[in-house]
Amino acid sequence: MEPITLPHHHGQSIEHLEHMPAVQDFETVSNIFKLLGDASRLRIFWLLCHCEECVINISALVGMSSPAVSHHLKLLKAGGLITSRRDGKEVYYQAVRTRQAEALHAMTEQLVDIACPMPDKEGDSYE
Repeated sequence: MEPITLPHHHGQSIEHLEHMPAVQDFETVSNIFKLLGDASRLRIFWLLCHCEECVINISALVGMSSPAVSHHLKLLKAGGLITSRRDGKEVYYQAVRTRQAEALHAMTEQLVDIACPMPDKEGDSYE
């Protein structure tokens, strides 16, 4: 990569900016923030960071209709923030176990000062 030459030199060092992530990297992050920009979807994501649940139970927990919850789950899954597994006719959802999902969960709690209802089980780790 060629060194960056700025039109105005203010005396600060900009070498660390030469390795700025690509626009596509910022678009990925922006899309995740857009996805979580809906309060109901963020609430569902937060819930699924703590447990694995089916649509009916999620609906009861967040006070929404099952079709509305299903819509939000579809978007969260397409965005790579949750995963699902089928057990017979029932589908269960939970947050993906990644550093990124854990960071979003922690950031949510810090921003709104929410206390988790239960600590993570000992031995759980994020990729």
